[in-house]
Formats: sequence, C-alpha cells, structure tokens
Amino acid sequence: MLVGGLSTTKPATPEIQEIADQVKPQLEGKENKTYSVFVAIIYNTQVVAGINYFIKVSISNSNDECVHLKVFRSLPHENKGLILINYETGKTKNDPLGYF
Repeated sequence: MLVGGLSTTKPATPEIQEIADQVKPQLEGKENKTYSVFVAIIYNTQVVAGINYFIKVSISNSNDECVHLKVFRSLPHENKGLILINYETGKTKNDPLGYF
C-alpha cells in the first residue's frame, strides 16, 4: 500500500465492525440521534501517521441508507483511542466509498 494513498475497497471484517461500533457513540453525539442498525459493509484504509479507515455503514433495515465514516487510529505508541474525524450522511449502498 502506498503511504498516503487509499487502499482498494474490501468487504468489512469483524475488526472493521468493531471499529465502527467504537465510534458509533461519537457519530450519535454529533448527529443527536441513535442508530439501531449499524452494520459495516465495506472499507478502505489510508496510511498516514497512523491509519485512516473509510467505512461504509448501513443504518437501515428497510432501505439502502448508509453513512460513510472516516476514523483515525493513531500509532500504537501514542496509546490514543479511535477518533471519528469526519462522516457523510445521506449515502446509499450504491454510492462509492472514497476519500472525503
């Protein structure tokens, strides 16, 4: 993987779901709403001074409504938690996941 470039998009893994679950409260606080459905679908990564995760998350059982998350994980020696850097609402399962 090229430093600074985005990886190829991959299906979400249990580790990616765990990352999404950990930042879910941050998103809910920013949006002032709760999400009963929160299922990671796909993701890609960007190596920086740590790792940025771009994650597409399904937030609805009845339609294809999604949210895109940008989550930062610092380098291990910094011992910091996951941070929701940015997010995009109003997305669908067909919207491409890329840098934002």
